[in-house]
Amino acid sequence: MTERSQHRTTVVVTRRESVAESVLLIELARPEGGTLPAWAPGAHIELDLAGQWKRQYSLCGDPADLSRWQIAVLEEPDSRGGSRHIHRQLACGDEIVVRDPVNRFEFVEAPRYLFIGGGIGITPLIPMIATAEQAGADWSLVYGGRSLDSMSFVDSLRETYRDNVRIVPQDRDGFLDIEQLLSRRRTGEHVYCCGPDGLLNAVEAAYNKRGFPEDELHMERFRGTSNSLDDDDQPFLVTIASTGEQIKIGPQCSILGALSKSGYEVESSCEEGTCGSCEVGVLDGVPDHRDSVLSKNEREAGDTIIVCVSRSAGNTLTLDL
Repeated sequence: MTERSQHRTTVVVTRRESVAESVLLIELARPEGGTLPAWAPGAHIELDLAGQWKRQYSLCGDPADLSRWQIAVLEEPDSRGGSRHIHRQLACGDEIVVRDPVNRFEFVEAPRYLFIGGGIGITPLIPMIATAEQAGADWSLVYGGRSLDSMSFVDSLRETYRDNVRIVPQDRDGFLDIEQLLSRRRTGEHVYCCGPDGLLNAVEAAYNKRGFPEDELHMERFRGTSNSLDDDDQPFLVTIASTGEQIKIGPQCSILGALSKSGYEVESSCEEGTCGSCEVGVLDGVPDHRDSVLSKNEREAGDTIIVCVSRSAGNTLTLDL
């Protein structure tokens, strides 16, 4: 089971700056100054916004600078309140409680990299690129977006890395040609991709079609895959290890929802299987994994489950609660 940070830090907004159409750069620091918890490329933090929304955002600053954290926030057109609150109400000087950095998109050492970013998905790639450059690795970035105005950090990426960066705005150049891009992948080249579902699905399909090593493709999703509840799902029983209580999970009920109704509090946030907040240990039974969080090895181990979307492959599941 992946260790998740349970520690919280109170931070204050020290800077908010528009870096693209509908995208704000938010800088956070301790109210009294001082050092923030360390993090590595790929990590994200979870913001508790006005006690109503918990939202995760990738850190996009310099991991060596622990005096501040930086995130970039897109105001989603269909926002459920989180990104809208940040854009329209959060001000410099406001304090926020933040869960310390968690990393489910870890950057591994390799001789060469191909970074593929789409829209706001560029954010976790920025510290990875800086780390690859500092290590002297061979790397390239292909960055697509709806238009240049909507793409964050374009100028700084071009100025800093020049020929290593290819910018592909859709309104000018069309969609990224993923097939062609991956046809030129070299042996040992790790592919890191973050962006909208359409991009990630295309990269995953093209990569797997060529039989490339599974452990050299790294992706982070902002939304869940096809993991919604289905009328054809079979009911099963969840046993709570600490009490022995058994809870029935019906076809149109998540484990998370059933646990909550039965009085068991499990931390949650996205409820789409992408953030990992509701990860719970499994002591017995076989999970039916439907999340976009756990790695292949974690899924095969079967000792953890993301309870907002995943279910049981059998009749019973015993949880470490």
